[in-house]
Formats: sequence, structure tokens, C-alpha cells
Amino acid sequence: MDDPAHRTAPAPGGPAPTGPATTAAPALRRLLDLLATGAATEDFAEVLADARRRGAGAQVLAEIEDAIWQALRVHRTLRQHRRRETELTALFDTAGDLAASRDLDSVLSAIVRRARMLLGTDTAYLTLPDESAGDTYMRVTDGSVSPLFQQLRLSLGDGLGGLVAQTSRPYATPNYRTDERFRHTGRIDAGVLDEGLVAIIGVPLLLGGRVIGVLFAADRSARTFSPDEVALLCTLAAHAAIALDTAESLAGTRTALAELAGANEVIRAHAAAVQRAEQAHDRLTDLVLRGAEVADVAAEVAALLGGEVSVHDAEGRPLTGRPLTGDQLPQALAASRTEARAVRHGSGWVCAVLAGQELLGGLALHHRPDLDDADRRIFERAGVVTALLLLLRRSVAETENRIRGELLADLLTAPERDPAGLTARGRRLGVDLARPHLVLVAESGAEGRTRLAGAAARHLFGSRGISAEHGEAVVLLLPEDGTSPGRLARDTAERLARLAGAPVTVGVGRPATGPVPLAAAYAEGLRCVRGLRVLGREGDGASAADLGFLGVLLGDGHEVDPFVAATLGPLLDYDARRGTELVRTLRAYFDCGQSLTRAKDHLHVHVNTVVQRLDRIEALLGPDWNQPERSLELHLALRLQLLAA
Repeated sequence: MDDPAHRTAPAPGGPAPTGPATTAAPALRRLLDLLATGAATEDFAEVLADARRRGAGAQVLAEIEDAIWQALRVHRTLRQHRRRETELTALFDTAGDLAASRDLDSVLSAIVRRARMLLGTDTAYLTLPDESAGDTYMRVTDGSVSPLFQQLRLSLGDGLGGLVAQTSRPYATPNYRTDERFRHTGRIDAGVLDEGLVAIIGVPLLLGGRVIGVLFAADRSARTFSPDEVALLCTLAAHAAIALDTAESLAGTRTALAELAGANEVIRAHAAAVQRAEQAHDRLTDLVLRGAEVADVAAEVAALLGGEVSVHDAEGRPLTGRPLTGDQLPQALAASRTEARAVRHGSGWVCAVLAGQELLGGLALHHRPDLDDADRRIFERAGVVTALLLLLRRSVAETENRIRGELLADLLTAPERDPAGLTARGRRLGVDLARPHLVLVAESGAEGRTRLAGAAARHLFGSRGISAEHGEAVVLLLPEDGTSPGRLARDTAERLARLAGAPVTVGVGRPATGPVPLAAAYAEGLRCVRGLRVLGREGDGASAADLGFLGVLLGDGHEVDPFVAATLGPLLDYDARRGTELVRTLRAYFDCGQSLTRAKDHLHVHVNTVVQRLDRIEALLGPDWNQPERSLELHLALRLQLLAA
């Protein structure tokens, strides 16, 4: 007989021995084979059943049963180790993803997907709080099929997630719908029901003891989660918390870097602007120290800002450069003065030139609609430099005008005392009395008299004229430039009124050369001022020629021809061209006491002829020719014409 101890053992996984079982060794070898191949637990029970079928004794069966129990323990331990190995591999992979990826969405998606895989659940998801809305929302889901569930928002403290967030501890329920440990709401229950979830486990995402989210795993059937599964999900939740913290830190770092880059850019731009402003200040200061004029400053500012610059006086008239188009410059200057900074004006900028609260003028920058802060400060600084130059010019002009004013006062007081000396003195002061000049006499009422001298000085600023107070009037001496004396008087009266803030009446004498004739021209101008007052034309300006027959009486020399030409000129011209007798008819009409019958007898014509000629005279002289004042001028001109004939 064969020795059972020397029987050949079946190959691993092969058929069981067919002889009677007299020893447990074959069964033990088979159990080892089952452990080595990772067989199912049901295969271990088959070893004992096979031994019974082969007629093994009770002792052998007991030994085999004990070996099976030990093998099952080893099998369970191996299975746990394999599961732990799988879990550790997943955790290592998650840690690797966390270390390698900077995309928070991909890391959180990987964590939720691995939670679902390791726990073998139907779905897994992660919720985060929304600080602005005051609730939590679904951040990532895996295995979800319900849009209602995926868009679910949970109020703080509601549902299983609210319980986890409040206690900072994991919670699991084998049946969510019947669990009363947490507060149910219609919205949450509807979402869970729509997804078909039954068993749910939630663990907190903790960061420094603070819950920043909840990680869930859920099944669509009842299930009890083991402590190992809870621990595994907690570990994955810790990874998710680290990912969130890392992402937040990275976002903060990126924001800080962006802010630092922006601040660095601002600092660089500011430094460049400061350096440019310093260079501009140095260049403008150098101009002032070198005694430059306002035009030089305008040219320098134009070069600095890349535009065209003009300088204007307080009334908007250009001092240098081309004038601005439109009539809104005074308003722009007023706005700049109020805001104490440059203001936009059309397609350019305007900056008021101020000395304290006094408006000296303005700078205008043309065709630069866009002006950054640095260029705007340069433009405004140019306004300060321009104010300094204008003040210097005005101070010099006031000093020169005061000295020249003394010359003018002596000229008006005693011109015949030393005419040659006055002429030489004027030449030293830049006033050539040997050239034709006009003398203007300006008077104002009590409200403007105190301001009239200063207004005259500002009016003459930048010109070759001089002014001085003489009696109760201010006298202005200007070189003749071809402008009509009457026009010059009217313009001067208008501007002095604006500068003095009160009506100013201006009379002007005829052009004169030399001290004595200039004194006579002053006397004529003074008579014109008084004549304007007599005529009720205060605030106006005029020469003797503008005052009609009164000007003939007031004018120095009583020149008749200009008066006659100005009064009868249209009639004289018409008679000369047509060979008519309008002047003779008008003389007869006045001589006959404005009687048509007597006039026609005097002229030896029909009365209709007289009427027709008078109609023609009215067409040439105007409808007021027969009014008393105009009639007096015409009658006087007709008599003077006869005297001059």
C-alpha cells in the first residue's frame, strides 16, 4: 500500500486528492494555494467539505477547520493590506496631483473622483461656503446625474452637511430620508430625492480648526460606512483643505505680485514724471533767470508738451501766439481761476495766470485733448512762471510809466518852458516826441476815478504809450499808428470801462508833434470830454471831428473844411457827378424859412421840382435831416461853405 505521507500533492488550483483523507497536510497545502492566489472566502469552506467527502477522521477535520479559520484571518488581513495599499496609492497620487497642479478645479475633481472610487459609492461631491450669499454650494460632483442636485445650495446649518459644519465632525447615515439627527428642508430633500441618494457620509474640510467645506460620498441604496472608510474620507478631505488653502495662498500671492507689479509701474511712472517735471522746472527757471520774455516761456512749454501755446491777457486778448477760436476763453479762465488748476477748453487746455487772486492772463495749449497728470502739472507750473514774468514786466512798466508820467505831467503843465529839454528827456525815456502822437483825456465818475489810473496802466501794458494823472483826469500819450482818433477814443473808453469797472469818457485831440502842439492837443481832448458830457454821451469816446458843429467850435484851429465835408459830403458828391443843384436847393430851402413856395420862387423852378430835390436830399442824408439838431448842423455847414468859397 502507498504511504499517504508520500502521496504526490495536487498542483496549485488542481483537483483535490481522491483517496481517503488520513492527514490534514493536503488540505493545508490547498489552503496555502488559495491564500497565494487570492481566492474568494467561499473557496476556503470547500476544502473542509472535500475532506468530509473523502472520509477524514474527526481529528483531521478539526485540524483542517482550525487551519481554515487561520487562513481566513490571513486572507482578511491580506485583503485589508491590499485595500490599504490601494488607498495609500490613491492618497499618494492625490498628494502628487496637489504638488504638481496649480489648477484648483482639477485637484478637487481628482479628490472627489478618488473618494467615490475608494469607497465604492455611487457618487461623491464637495460643498464650499459662499460668504457673500451666506450659504454653501456644490463645488464639485462626481457620478451625479441630477441637475437639480448639482445646482443645490444649502443654507448654513441645514441637512447633513450643516451638521458636519456645525460640529466639525464627520457624520454618516445609512438612510438619509429617515435620519432625524439633522434638519431636513424641502429644497435639500428634493435634491437628494431627485438624485436617488440613500446612504450619505460627510466629513469636514478643516483648516486651522475652521470648517471651510464638506466632502461627501453617497450611495443610492442603504449602507453602513465602516470606520476605515470614514478615516479614508477624512484623509481625502484634509487633502482638499490643503488644496484650497494652497490655491488661496497662490491666488493671494498672484494678487500681491500683480499689485506689486502695478505699484512698481506706478512708482516708475511717478519717478519718470517727477524727473520730467524737475527738468521742466529747471528749464523754465533758467528762462526766468536769463531774463526771457513771455514768448520764450510759451515756446519752451510748447516744446515740452508737444503742442502750440499762446499767452493771453486777462480779457482773453493774445499777448503771444495765435488766439483761440470762439468767445469762451474768459469763461475758461474764470473756471481755471476758481478751480486753481488747468481746465479743458475745446480740443486744448487753459490755465489761469494768477498773482494771488488777481487774474493776470492765461495760457492756452492748443490741440492736446489728452493731458496726463504729469503734463498737466508742467502746464500749470508754466502758468506760475508766466505769472512771475508778467508781474516783473508790469512792475518794470509801472516804474517806467511813473517816470514817463512825470515827463507827461511836465509836458502838459509848462511845455513852452523848455521844449528842447522835454524832447531830449523823452528820447532818453524811449518816448520820441518828435514823432506824431495822440493825446487822450479820460474821465470817470466818483465810483471809477480811484481805479482809472491803474486801468490806464494795464491798458497800456506792453505798448509804447504812457499815462499820468493830471487834474481829475488821466491823460494817455500814444504814438500815432494810422488809427482814426475817434475810433481810438471809443475803443479806449470801452476797455478802460471794463478795467475800471465804471463808465469812462475819453476825448482825443488831433495828432501833434512836439511839446507845445501836444499840450494844445491835450486841451482839445479835454474840451472834447466836456463836449461829450454836455451832449449826454458819458461813457463814450470821440474826437472833435466826431462832434459835428460842436467839434468845430471846440477843436483847436476851428477847421471848417472837414466839418463841411462830413456834413454835406453826400450832396456835394451827388452834385459833382450828376450836375444837379441839391446843395443850392437845400440852402434856398433853409434861407426861405423852410417854405416850399418861397424856395421855388427863389430858385425859379416849379414847386414839384423842389419837393423832388428834397426827397433826393432825404435819401442821401437820412430821414432825420430836417430835425432841429441836424438842421442846425446842415445850415451851419452851408454858411461855412459860402465863407470858404
